[in-house]
Amino acid sequence: MKISVFYKGALVVALCCVCLSILCYLFNIQHAIGILVVLFFLSTSLAFRGINLLKGYAYSLLIFAMVSLALFYPQYFLTINGFTLANLITPLIQLIMFGMGTAMSVQDFVGIIKHPKGVFIGVFSHFLIMPLIGYTLANLSGFPPEIAAGIILIGCSPNGMASNVMSYMAKANLPLSITITAVSTLLSPLVTPLLMKALAGAFVEINLLDMMWDILKMVILPIGFGLLFNKLLHGKIAWLDHFMPKMSMGGIALIIAIITAAGRDSLLSIGPQLILLVLIHNLCGYLFGYGCGRLFKMTEKDCRTMAIEVGMQNGGLASGIAKEMGKLATVGLAPAIFGPLMNITGSLLASYWQQKPLPEEKVTALNVDVKN
Repeated sequence: MKISVFYKGALVVALCCVCLSILCYLFNIQHAIGILVVLFFLSTSLAFRGINLLKGYAYSLLIFAMVSLALFYPQYFLTINGFTLANLITPLIQLIMFGMGTAMSVQDFVGIIKHPKGVFIGVFSHFLIMPLIGYTLANLSGFPPEIAAGIILIGCSPNGMASNVMSYMAKANLPLSITITAVSTLLSPLVTPLLMKALAGAFVEINLLDMMWDILKMVILPIGFGLLFNKLLHGKIAWLDHFMPKMSMGGIALIIAIITAAGRDSLLSIGPQLILLVLIHNLCGYLFGYGCGRLFKMTEKDCRTMAIEVGMQNGGLASGIAKEMGKLATVGLAPAIFGPLMNITGSLLASYWQQKPLPEEKVTALNVDVKN
């Protein structure tokens, strides 16, 4: 595997940043550590883009760079000339959802007819398993009520578009994945508030109708406009078709940085414990999702889809809900952590399954060998 000089240079810069960070720590040069940590993640992200096996982790490292930037220099993500940057979260999510809509078409919903059993099991399992795991972890955490409620919120959220990418990488059932994501997203204005009222009502006050409207304006309306855009103008504005995915990735990175800056003090005090619980939440989603597929005697391909669709959530939407609740710095912390973590674990799981042939592929290979 050959790596170009440019990407090798990025690796060298990353290693230099590590060495310089250690020296700054030893000699108590605190002000330089932050920028070196940020440069390390940026350089490593750039280097990974040149390595096929690691390319899938480049975006996650970029997120870590943004998180580090927000932790070391939170003042740049709180206000600019008197404007509160948290006010950007809702419009950013609406843009991301519009982008999701432009990548969809009515044909994506035909999957409900083609795979009714798989769609029903996938959506039902998603909205049963993750909320209950979140509720259990929140009760065991001992965290302040609003931070604990954030764990439940991420569990009650629908799937994100990242699950479709991971399903493709994992050789899972991509049409089923897309349909489950679409259906769970369209159901979220009703299901997510009801689940939050039932499970998180003891932690924070939940206004059912307000939350329904918040999700409706952040999800359904932008996706509807996106679908209309796709129907009328898809392929006619080529630069926009290429720009929307990049805009979505940039929007998610900025949202996470804003939330990290807003909740910096809480994150520094309970960060490791919260990261551990969020990781357990995510991994249990994969495990129980896969097990649910096995329970209903689904194929290996569909079981992989179930694992990914149950375990991966729409962290951006959860962050937007937390912002609309006025509790971005507390309820928004778990969703901000869940997003980057699920991208890493999802990439690892998808890479593992990508190297592992499906049973039907093994049968095909065996038949070819017999004929030869």
